Amino acid sequence: MIKLTTSGIEFRCSLAALSGYLLLFSLLCSLGFWQLNRGKQKTILLAQQQQASNAEALDITRQVGIDSEVLRYRPVLVSGHYDAPHQILIDNQTLNGKPGYLVLTPFLPDSGQPGILVNRGWVPLGASREVLPDIGISLVAQQVRGRINRFPEPGLKLKGAEIPGETWPVRVQVIDSQLLADKLGYALADYQIELDSAQPDGYQRQWKIAVAIPPEKHRAYAVQWFGLALTLTALFIWISSRKIHRG
Repeated sequence: MIKLTTSGIEFRCSLAALSGYLLLFSLLCSLGFWQLNRGKQKTILLAQQQQASNAEALDITRQVGIDSEVLRYRPVLVSGHYDAPHQILIDNQTLNGKPGYLVLTPFLPDSGQPGILVNRGWVPLGASREVLPDIGISLVAQQVRGRINRFPEPGLKLKGAEIPGETWPVRVQVIDSQLLADKLGYALADYQIELDSAQPDGYQRQWKIAVAIPPEKHRAYAVQWFGLALTLTALFIWISSRKIHRG
């Protein structure tokens, strides 16, 4: 038992209670500092993403061995033509609360490099899921501009969601570039190009630079953890203290 007396207040607690308090206090503070550190990391990441987005467009038509993570969000140019008969619809995509699809069209570079899936944007669901949207596009040679990014990822991945159907355009919920390459009969890059909003042949495009949890939310979580540590301290002192009544 630990016992302290000062200014008419007696503080008394067991060693086990003090150890438990110190353990919980250290844990809560550690979580708070971890969230602050994550917020700092996210701030740096967003700055890097913005810098990549503002860089000069890079022509990747004849480039090999592209590191999509290094070039993520970088504006790029590529010359070639669309493989219009073979398109992909990513199902269960909402925009402003409305259901629809993201339209990904294979683009074949002039250099003979692997095909690249160009994300042409969002189209609304029709009156029936049995009627697919008209996503026709020209086969003529052209140069497209957009930015490199990862494929869209669903919040919940269901079993078989990446398996394409039999007919074109195919509907999937998850992009698996290898499965699609097998179906197409030619190699595909492991990234997408999000079509620039000024480019033709696109639909609704709202490309964002974002992270799953923004820095502000990490800082808010940190305040919550530190607040809990402060509350725990106040409760521990209140429970362990009592006034001394002198006769």
